[in-house]
Amino acid sequence: MNPAEPSDLTYTADEMMTVAAARALLDGMTCFVGIGLPSAAANLARATHAPALVLIYESGTIGAKPDELPLSIGDGILAETADAVVSVPEIFNYWLQPGRIDVGFLGAAQIDKFGNINTTVIGGDYGNPRVRLPGAGGAPEIAASCREVIVVVRQTSRSFVERVDFVTSVGYGSGPGDRKRLGLTGAGPKKIITDLGVLEPDPVTLEFTMTGLYPGVSAAAAKEHTGWDLAIAPEPEIIAGPSPAELDALRNLQRSADDR
Repeated sequence: MNPAEPSDLTYTADEMMTVAAARALLDGMTCFVGIGLPSAAANLARATHAPALVLIYESGTIGAKPDELPLSIGDGILAETADAVVSVPEIFNYWLQPGRIDVGFLGAAQIDKFGNINTTVIGGDYGNPRVRLPGAGGAPEIAASCREVIVVVRQTSRSFVERVDFVTSVGYGSGPGDRKRLGLTGAGPKKIITDLGVLEPDPVTLEFTMTGLYPGVSAAAAKEHTGWDLAIAPEPEIIAGPSPAELDALRNLQRSADDR
């Protein structure tokens, strides 16, 4: 059993993670959405506490309002429900790069203690990796230019590593000063939301620290599922479990997608 899933809970670890990620989005924000877990969280936020959340997808849809989870960034439901559909170059050159988007929601295959993301290769080198992943897409630009970034990823010692095998999207590089040195205009990753809890960067070192845990999850379990010596806040917040309304809304979104 996943340590985030004690037997007396009525929700799964993935549902808790998705709800926690949705809560991080405020009504009226503009949000650049990655597919998968970030998309589920962003659509849940819009369906519950943030109806004016503006969802932007890499395919060029602005203000998409799907009533079920899109299967990809090219899913027709995004264009059909959007306020506007623009070209991909416009999304990046006009909306993203000048810092007009409040928050970028990203996933990761690997992430390290400074919030650097790998979605490119695992093991070996770029030319001869052990595993070749889907690649970057628009994630490097999102990580560079959104006013802030939230990463949604399951927490295991394989995905939470001391140093990523390949830096697809820069978090804080090797620590303070690297984003400025690289000319990155966004503030960088502000939260990593996992199936165990929430991590935030230390204000001095920028190393990610566990600041919140879900019901039934211990600090020891979080450390066990991390590939570096994870720092835990002295009094980590115990994050409230999903409300019935949040669970209903999420399950309705997922059910609709499963029926397609």
